[in-house]
Amino acid sequence: MHLPKRLLSLSLAGLVLLSAAPAALSSEPARVRFSAPPWPGVTVKTALASLLLETLGYDPRLQELSSNITYKAMLQNDLDVFMAAWLPAQQGMYEASFGEGKQRLLDLGNNVDGARLGFAVPAYVFDAGLQSAEDLDDPRFADRLDRTIYSIEIGSGMSDTLNAAVENDTYGLGDWTLSETSTPGMLSAVDHAIGQGEWIVFGAWTPHWMNIEYDIRYLEDPQDMWGPDGGHSDVRTLVTRAFAESHPNATRLLDQLTFTAADQSVMIRGFSFEEREPEAVALEWLREHPERVRSFLDGVTTRDGAPAWPVVRRTLELPDA
Repeated sequence: MHLPKRLLSLSLAGLVLLSAAPAALSSEPARVRFSAPPWPGVTVKTALASLLLETLGYDPRLQELSSNITYKAMLQNDLDVFMAAWLPAQQGMYEASFGEGKQRLLDLGNNVDGARLGFAVPAYVFDAGLQSAEDLDDPRFADRLDRTIYSIEIGSGMSDTLNAAVENDTYGLGDWTLSETSTPGMLSAVDHAIGQGEWIVFGAWTPHWMNIEYDIRYLEDPQDMWGPDGGHSDVRTLVTRAFAESHPNATRLLDQLTFTAADQSVMIRGFSFEEREPEAVALEWLREHPERVRSFLDGVTTRDGAPAWPVVRRTLELPDA
């Protein structure tokens, strides 16, 4: 699958020469290797980044891999960029990759503001009294939920968090069942339950179109199972150190790509719910937000050293900003 890709964010002080002369920038290798789990948000972000990179003369490529495989591949320099490092959900994988003696990856910072993970239920379940994860194992609620939690694919940070909760009997979940399928599989179950007015609890997150299409509520998490501050998360962009050193111009662009959770939810809705091509959704967002695009391209050039904004604006037919 060859989708347009999106790059990273980084504090590069002293690491690479972002002020390199155009002649030096033109020597940057064209290939940029992205990894993305099969999650709509990262797919569209990668498509958006790739549109920009392709316009600037790069050759972005995508492999659809789980997060745990991605970390291992990046440590071996088999991939360059990962825009879906959800923390703290992936804390174990992240810390193992940045552990003692490992200097191969760089954390370019958060690329989505307002992200969150947690248990979610339909609004009618919340209104019936299930408002905190502390109450999940109350027989009044647990029996109606069939002591089952719906989740996405095994190997994801969410899967790791939920399996640890069952193993540790967090919130009394030790005798609960995890139904782990995929994002589409889980949301199909949610859609069916809400359509029938049935009870369901599932692992949810924002940004995602589920927060637009379904009337859902997030449960309180007093034990910080999903992380501090009510499950609010960072979605970090990671690159290999080798990539940052060989691609200072591309890395600058990736460092400046940031979105709000609302931005991302709209993009995800266009791609995953409306079933439009990720490139089309990304291009629509770029054309509707030229001022944001111009900020992404501040100080960035094409691979041959020309200022990026005029080229991107002309090629992608963006309005002036």
